Amino acid sequence: MVRRKKALGIVALAAAFMLVLAACSSKTGGGGATPSTGGGATSTGPITKGGVYRTAVEDFGFTGAFDPTGEYLGSAFGLYSQLLLRNLVTYNHIGGVKGDAIVADLATDTGQVSSDGLTYTFKLKPGVKWGPPVNRAITSKDVAFAFQRIDSKPLVAQYDFYYDGTVVGMDGAVDKPADQISISGITTPDDSTIVFKLAKPTGDFLYRLAMPAAAPIPPEVGKCFTKAGDYGRDLIASGPYMFQGSGDVDVSSCSAIKPMAGFDPTKFMKLVRNPSYDPSTDNAQDRHNYIDGVDLEINTNTDDIFNKIATGDYDGSFASVPPAQVLQKYVTDPTLKPFLHVDSGDRTLYIFMNLLTPPFDDIHVRKAVNYVINKAALLKAWGGSTSGQIATHIFPSTVLDFGSQSNYDPYPSPNHAGDLNAAKNEIKQSKYDSNGDGVCDAAACNDVLFINRSSGARVNMTPTIISNLASIGIKLKLRELDTSTAYTTVAVVKNLVPIAANAGWGKDYSDPYTFAVLFLKSGINCEGAINYSNVGISADLAKECGVSSQYDAAGGSSIPSVDAQSDQCQNLPVGQDRTNCWIDFDKNLMENVVPWVPYQWSNVLTVTGKSVTHYEFDQFSGILSLCHVAVSNKATIS
Repeated sequence: MVRRKKALGIVALAAAFMLVLAACSSKTGGGGATPSTGGGATSTGPITKGGVYRTAVEDFGFTGAFDPTGEYLGSAFGLYSQLLLRNLVTYNHIGGVKGDAIVADLATDTGQVSSDGLTYTFKLKPGVKWGPPVNRAITSKDVAFAFQRIDSKPLVAQYDFYYDGTVVGMDGAVDKPADQISISGITTPDDSTIVFKLAKPTGDFLYRLAMPAAAPIPPEVGKCFTKAGDYGRDLIASGPYMFQGSGDVDVSSCSAIKPMAGFDPTKFMKLVRNPSYDPSTDNAQDRHNYIDGVDLEINTNTDDIFNKIATGDYDGSFASVPPAQVLQKYVTDPTLKPFLHVDSGDRTLYIFMNLLTPPFDDIHVRKAVNYVINKAALLKAWGGSTSGQIATHIFPSTVLDFGSQSNYDPYPSPNHAGDLNAAKNEIKQSKYDSNGDGVCDAAACNDVLFINRSSGARVNMTPTIISNLASIGIKLKLRELDTSTAYTTVAVVKNLVPIAANAGWGKDYSDPYTFAVLFLKSGINCEGAINYSNVGISADLAKECGVSSQYDAAGGSSIPSVDAQSDQCQNLPVGQDRTNCWIDFDKNLMENVVPWVPYQWSNVLTVTGKSVTHYEFDQFSGILSLCHVAVSNKATIS
C-alpha cells in the first residue's frame, strides 16, 4: 500500500460504474455486487488439501510490528487467529452472524462461570504443543504470561483497556518487564487450569479472551523481547501454521535468537504447516487447514497485484482494495463476477479531527467539516455502492441497529454532496472567522497538516477533501504516507496531527463497545493511541504525553468526555435499553463532541483467481478465511 498514483478520472468512471450495479444487485453468495450471504462461502470445484495461497499486499500496515501483544490491525488478527495462534476460545472463521459466535479452542469448553459472573475457569486440552523451536506442551502459565505482557508498559499493548479494570490486578500497564509482573486476578492451580477473577461482571469477557493479545506466549522466548513489536519477527506458533524457518531458530538463550527466515516486514511473510500441530486437538469446522501454506509478499503496485490474480500468478487478493477500474470489470463481466466476493465489513471509514489542535479545537469548525464534505464523491472514489454505503453517523448498522431511527443524519445535504451554506453558518460561529463571512481567515487555517495514505482509493478521494475544506478557508498541507507509517504517526499523541483520513475501524468483536473505545480516555496511549481525536484527555494525561500547552490552549477541562456515558451503556444488560443507550452515545458524539466525519460503512472486497476452489470469509478479522480456503495449484513455499 505504498504506491503513489495520480487521481484517476474517477468521478466519470464511477458514474458509469453505478449504472451497471442494478443489473448485478440480485446476485449473492460472494459472486455479485452485494454482501455475501450464508457466511460468504463459495466453491468452484473439488475441495482438496495442498497447494499454497499466493498473494500480495502493498504494505503490511502493521501497527505493532506483528507482535500480538500490541498489534491492532484486522488483517493481522486474521493471520493470528486463523493460522498462527490458538486462544482459550476463538471463532469458527466464517462469515455472517454465525462467524461472530465464540467456540472452544485451547480450552476444553468455553469456560465455567461462577454464579456472580466474577470467576472464569478454563481447562486446557491435553496434547496441544508449541511449534518449533519450542516443541513442548502449552500450559496455563503460557496463557498467564500473555496477560503479563499486556500489563508491561514498554510493550505498548494497544488494547489493554479491554483487560485493565476488568481482570483483578490489572489496573494499568506497569513499567516492568513481563516476567517480573504478577497479576493477582489470574491463577494457574496446575498446568492445565487457569482461573480469571474479574473486578465486575463482564458479559463480553469471552470475546476479549479471543483477541490475539490473550493468546499464550512461551515465557522462555517472550521474555527475551522487552521492546514494543520485537517479538513479531520470532513469534512461536501454537496454531496449524508457522513462519518458514521457525525450526532453525536457536532459543537456548535470548542472545542466540535471530529473526525467523519466513518473515521480512519489508518484503514477505511465508507460512508453512506447523509439524507440532495435532488436528485431533482442534475442530475441523473451525479450521479446515486445506492449504499447505501462505506466500504473502509486498507488491507496491496495486494494479500489478490484480493483474497477477488475473494471470494466475497470484491466487487472490489479501487486504488490497481493487482499483475502481478493476472493480468495474468484475461487476460488469459475467465471466468475472463469480470471482468477486463482497462481504459485510462491520467497519466505518472516517476523517478524524484533533480536539487539541487549531482550528479543530472549535466545535463549530468540526461541525462545518461534517457539513461540507462531499460523501457521495468519496464513495465514488472507492468504487461506488459495491464498496459500501454512505455513513451518516459512527456505528455501522451491522454493529448497532438504529431501528426506526435508521435514517439519522445530523449533517444532511442533498444527495450527500455537502452543504456549503450550512458549513459556512457554522464557521461564522467559530473563533476563526473575524469578519463573519463563513470562511476561516485566521492563521490557524493555513497549512493545516492533513495525513492520508499513499495508495488506492484514499489517494483518489484526497482532492475532494482538500477542495471541500478550502471552500470554508481551511487550507490543507497534504502528507501521504504508507499504511504503517500513517498509523504510527497519528497514534503518537505528541505529534498532534490535526486531521487525517488514513484510518478506518472494524469491530473488535460483536458489541458496540468495540467502537466506543475509540473515544474513551483509555484509548489515549501516548505512543499507541486509537483515540486520535483526544476526546476526554485529562490534564495529567496531557502532561504525560507532552501536550500540556496544547491542552490548555484547547480549553483543558472543557474538552468533552464520553467515558461516563460509555460506562452507563456497558452496565446495561443486552436488550433494547442497552441498544438505545448506545444510539444516544452515537448521537452525542455526532452532535456534541464531533470528533469525526464518518463517510462510509464499508464492505470487504476480495478477488480470487480460478485456482481458488473454495472461498470463505472470516467475520471476526474482516478478511478472507485462509484456514478454510482451498486451492488447486501445486505450489510450494520456496
